Amino acid sequence: MTTVLELEFMRRALLAAFLVGLTAPAIGTFLVQRRLALMGDGIGHVALTGVGLGLFLGTAPLLTAILVSVAGAVAIELLRERASGDVALALLFYGGIAGGVVLTNKSPQGTAFNLVSYLFGSVTTASGGDLWVIAALAVLVLGIVAVFGREMFSVSYDEEVARVSGLPVRALNLLVAVTAALTVALAMRVVGLLLVSALMVVPVAAVQQVARSFRATLLGSLAVGVAVSVGGLLIAYYADVAPGAAIVLTAIGVFALTSLVARR
Repeated sequence: MTTVLELEFMRRALLAAFLVGLTAPAIGTFLVQRRLALMGDGIGHVALTGVGLGLFLGTAPLLTAILVSVAGAVAIELLRERASGDVALALLFYGGIAGGVVLTNKSPQGTAFNLVSYLFGSVTTASGGDLWVIAALAVLVLGIVAVFGREMFSVSYDEEVARVSGLPVRALNLLVAVTAALTVALAMRVVGLLLVSALMVVPVAAVQQVARSFRATLLGSLAVGVAVSVGGLLIAYYADVAPGAAIVLTAIGVFALTSLVARR
C-alpha cells in the first residue's frame, strides 16, 4: 500500500502546508490584536486581481498576486488613516473581486478552473517552483516578525503610546500590512484566497482563549497553525475532500475545543 510520503505531490503539499501553517498565524496575531481580523480577507480579494493580471499577461499568477497584494495592503493602510477601516476594506473587497473577474475573463487562458483553484486552493497541484516561492516568502515573513515583532506589537496594542515612545508608527503599520499581503500570497495555493483569512485568524482566536500573554498566544498560534494545516491536508487526502476547506474546518474544530476548555 502506498503511503502519503511516497507520493511526490503529497510531499510538496505537506511541506507547503507546514510553511503556511507556521506563517499565517504569525502575522495574524498582530491583525487580531489590532482588531483587523478581516484585513487578510480584503487583501485576498485584491490578490484576485493580481491572479487575473497574471493570467491576462501570460505570466506567473503567483508573482503578480504578490505585487498587487502588497500594493493593495499599502492602499488599505493609507485609506484606514483617512476613513473608517470598514469602508477601506469594503472598497478593496469589491474592487479586488471585480478586477480579478474582468481580467480573468479577458485572459486567453482564464478558465473557470484557473479561477477556482486560486479562490479555494489547490495545494496538491503546487509545483516545485511554487514551493520555492512559498518557502522564500515564509522565511521573509517569519524573519520580519522575529526582527520587528516587539515594535509591531507595540503599535498593534496602542498606537498613541507607541507614537509617544518615539516609534515610527506609520512605517510599522505599513510593515504589518505588507507582511500580511506576503502571507496571503504564499497561502493562496494552500487554502485559497477566500479562505486564507481563516488560517490567519482562527488559530490565534483559539489560542487566545487559553493563553495568558501575547508571547504565549503567538507561539501557541504557530503550533496550532501547523497542526491544522498538516492535519487538515491529511484528512482531505484520506477523505477525498477539498484541502483548503478541510484545513479551515479543522481549525474551527480546534477553536470549538479550546472554547470548551476555556469555559471549564
